[in-house]
Amino acid sequence: MTDAIVLAVVAPLLGALAALAAGTRWDRSGWLVAAVTCVVELLLAGVVLATVLQAGRRSYELAGFAPPAGIELVADGLSAPVLGLVAAVALAVLAYARQAGPRGNAFYTVYLLLVAGLAGITLTGDIFNMYVFLEVTGLAAYALVASGDSARSAVASLKYLIVGTVGASLFLLGAAYAFIATGTLNMVDLAARLPEAGYGSRLVLAAFALLVVGLLVKIALFPVHSWQPEAYASAPDSVSALIAALVSTVSAYALARVLLTVFTVDFFAAVPAARDAVVYAAAVSIVAGSALAVMQSDIKRMLAYSSVSQFGMVVAGFAMVSSTATTGGLIHLVGHAVIKGGLFAAAGIVAVRTGGRTVDDYAGLVGRAPVAAAAVGVLGLALVGVPPSVGFVGKWYVAVGAVQEGLWPVAAVILVSTVLTLAYVARVIERMYFAEPVAETDSTGSDPADPPGLSGVSTDGGPVVSPGMVAAVVLAAVVAVALGFAGGAFETLLGPTLAEVFPA
Repeated sequence: MTDAIVLAVVAPLLGALAALAAGTRWDRSGWLVAAVTCVVELLLAGVVLATVLQAGRRSYELAGFAPPAGIELVADGLSAPVLGLVAAVALAVLAYARQAGPRGNAFYTVYLLLVAGLAGITLTGDIFNMYVFLEVTGLAAYALVASGDSARSAVASLKYLIVGTVGASLFLLGAAYAFIATGTLNMVDLAARLPEAGYGSRLVLAAFALLVVGLLVKIALFPVHSWQPEAYASAPDSVSALIAALVSTVSAYALARVLLTVFTVDFFAAVPAARDAVVYAAAVSIVAGSALAVMQSDIKRMLAYSSVSQFGMVVAGFAMVSSTATTGGLIHLVGHAVIKGGLFAAAGIVAVRTGGRTVDDYAGLVGRAPVAAAAVGVLGLALVGVPPSVGFVGKWYVAVGAVQEGLWPVAAVILVSTVLTLAYVARVIERMYFAEPVAETDSTGSDPADPPGLSGVSTDGGPVVSPGMVAAVVLAAVVAVALGFAGGAFETLLGPTLAEVFPA
């Protein structure tokens, strides 16, 4: 059903309008509208995935205009699982946000606009419309980060906006240079016309550099990562979980599309320096992000710097332009979204239960919030890459791909990063399970010194943590382990797409 492809973009847009309209009559109707929309989005993503599994690549021509003149939406073995990831995570975080907040129809309107932007990036077959959806996603993300009550959230959002606008502008310039060189913006048509323009021409090289650097800013690769730690740490907990799981993830997917669909292996064979530049930039990010994470005491900032490292690994997997490494890049992309979304959500639960926001605050957590402590432990070990978690499978494929391509330094960097990841994850686990609490709590379960809003109880004395919040975190931990057994399924799903990208 090719109609499901376009509906996957249209449904959250309509849901956003419905949430906004409902807010003029019912103040707290936004969550219900968003929940119905996200369920529909998940069903549509399931239809798209099933169609791709049965019939292979499918496309939808908007308004009946054939590409390259018309706008095309494409579902294949690479985009279909990412669309499913977007829909599933959006629904899970929505269940978490029901109690965690923020609340209000305006929040859920922007939430659904973010989902629409992410779905558009995932499915578009046109490089200019990729820019449009990147901007929709970015504007929604800036607003969500700013939805916190503190001035810190507003400052972090402003920084995110400035840096994100620079990245989007670079991407747009790259698209313009590509159009000047080839006369088209359709990705498949670009791939066919770039050889005619000449892979070594200045226009083509400039287009490549601008498109890639623009997306690296959006992904938050070191050293263009400066927006991410503050945005993740300052946003409300539900927003941190959502953007950490999806925004950089879908931007990394967009980079894979640019590298593999637009420029193709032929470009990298003609300009090997281009591949090496991206791969080694990613390798630097892998080590730098892990090293910076080790230095942090604030849990959310630690997780943010960890993402700088983990996305370095994803980018390296895609940039090596090999079948094995690309498979590893996609597995690690999906796995990281589940793991990091779950960890940020768990951090929010711990903050509500205990007021804890730092590593030292996690001392004795197993006795105060055992489910949250168990989830943090499982997800942390999955982040390290302990078998049989998805973190191990993704790293394994990327490392094997590096060895196959003769990129031994990249394989060594992955090993070093794993050791550094173990260092900061083990520190958290040690505090949770083997240390005594740093302070006594009062009868409500909160530390008297906790700042307002983190006490673990609502104003009427009732519990703040809801079953939906706990279920979202537990589900993330279970899925992070279950996906560790799905390497073969990912290979099967990606097979036809990779056969086109990497012809024998």
